[in-house]
Amino acid sequence: MRLIAVLSIAVLFAACGTPPSNTNTSNTSNVNANSSPAATQTLTVVEMPQRVKDMMASRGEQDSAQPTLKIVEPAANSTVSSSTVKVKLALSGDLKGYQPHKDEATGMGNHIHVILDNQPYEAYYNLAEEFELRNVADGEHTLRVFPSRPWHESFKNTGAFQMVKFTVKNGSADSNKPATTNSGQTMSNANANAAPHEGKDMQNSTAGAIDVAKPLLTYSRPKGEYKAAEADPIMIDFWLANAKLKGDGGQYRVRYSVDGGAPQYIDKWAPTWLSGWTAGKHTIKLELVDEDGGLVDNGGYNSTTREITFVK
Repeated sequence: MRLIAVLSIAVLFAACGTPPSNTNTSNTSNVNANSSPAATQTLTVVEMPQRVKDMMASRGEQDSAQPTLKIVEPAANSTVSSSTVKVKLALSGDLKGYQPHKDEATGMGNHIHVILDNQPYEAYYNLAEEFELRNVADGEHTLRVFPSRPWHESFKNTGAFQMVKFTVKNGSADSNKPATTNSGQTMSNANANAAPHEGKDMQNSTAGAIDVAKPLLTYSRPKGEYKAAEADPIMIDFWLANAKLKGDGGQYRVRYSVDGGAPQYIDKWAPTWLSGWTAGKHTIKLELVDEDGGLVDNGGYNSTTREITFVK
């Protein structure tokens, strides 16, 4: 809503974006009952932080690139007879130097957001290295991918976002353990028996009745734990397919709320930066709504709630 190549401390979960275009400029909400401490906070929409502006200035033309992704594996509508699903992507387009990588000194770099069903993404930093989804439960699943900058702001050009459905059959997944990547990162719950991880709101990971031709909101940020000076402000970012927001000449809006507080609206597709967080756990809900405020349903994916932790 709408990289200073050297950082003293770089936090992988730092927020990101461009100046927001929200209808409202503040959100006052109470931390939910499970948060600590239970304090009142006032969140304000602010500009992209200077640290991100400095990062952008060091990156040349990368942030005006038009990267295009293709999901090579799994193939669309394919059936995989294993709980291990190989993910292979091809990157092309007008890259202007953009390539996924990780700076080992900072733990940051360009990467691809990989999302299994409607679970929190994991970052894929090197497309030449193997990336697998392991312990994926039987049933139909949705894989979504899109390229991101080091501070997790997505590229929003045509062709950047890709999605496929696939089915796991007789995969023999362990229903008491979550799906993971081959590097051990938790992707989702195989079922409701698996324990939660990193504050991720893991439901049973299945595709739902998603329609690839209908408007689709893909939640991206915020995610995980935020700490140190890079934690505030925190960025809201998402991918929008088959729909335009009101401020971009369309008819839709993105509605968000923090800790169950008053709803706010994003009318232009750009990152939104929020400052003023209190320490503790917080919930962020993103929804795609029509011009009358009605939820636009698509397999349950257009209303997503995540839990994050803010550490001062």
